[in-house]
Amino acid sequence: MKLSLGPVQYYWSREDLQAFYRQVADMPVDVVYLGETVCSKRRLFRFDDWLETARMLREAGKEAVLSTLALLEAESELRFLRRICSNGEFLVEANDMAAVNLLSAAELPFVAGPTVNIYNAATLRVLVDAGLKRWVPAVELGRDTLADIQNEAPDSVEMELFAWGRMPLAMSARCYTARAYDLPKDDCGYRCLDHADGLTLRTREGEPFLAINGIQTQSALTCNLLPEVETIRNMGAKVLRISPQANHTGRIVQAFADALQGKEDLPDMQRLMPVGGCDGYWHESTGMTNSHS
Repeated sequence: MKLSLGPVQYYWSREDLQAFYRQVADMPVDVVYLGETVCSKRRLFRFDDWLETARMLREAGKEAVLSTLALLEAESELRFLRRICSNGEFLVEANDMAAVNLLSAAELPFVAGPTVNIYNAATLRVLVDAGLKRWVPAVELGRDTLADIQNEAPDSVEMELFAWGRMPLAMSARCYTARAYDLPKDDCGYRCLDHADGLTLRTREGEPFLAINGIQTQSALTCNLLPEVETIRNMGAKVLRISPQANHTGRIVQAFADALQGKEDLPDMQRLMPVGGCDGYWHESTGMTNSHS
């Protein structure tokens, strides 16, 4: 199996992104996804910056993939999407059906991200006919469901499993972060910059419940499938995806790389998470469940 680093889901400064990807160049990952997938107002990193970063990572031996927005609401966003899809150099991760349509019409291969709803093998085959080469299942699909889909999947398509990170659950036209600060969406003050791993929401009992990241809702708990690496390998998945976080990403990548090499003395990953871990969806259970707590 290969290791991938998913797109940064949060709003980090230009300097922080540049420093982060310089570190990524030396990490033991095979595939790196680049681009803004949440909010089109996040423009500190421009299209040319993403291309320059992709070329730098390619020179470092990585496969660079450009990721698209998961929710498009304006013609300006469609224009930017067309620019990504026609970049001429790098594979594209489509995160909505508009991107799938553009890439398929251009007869370009693509990756389907976790926000493209593929819940059965029939849908997967339709997208393979459209040019799909790799797919990232929705995070709520468990091992039994995925095994059934994998058994019917065409041999030409690769499964890439979301194995670490706060899980992307939903998108909305409303901006939850702006709402939390009693600000209008169009004049949000870019408050997402203040929350490098999203803004954790807790229940009245103080338990972490969700994380808000602009217009995106995430799990507050971190999905951790490190103990399931061999099961995932036996299922036939080809890539494990790690979602970047503000701290410890390099240590997390190394832990997964060690696991893929067969090392059994795995570190305590709990201390590398913003608030705690979960693996319930993988076990076909409530998402917040943690079988390793």
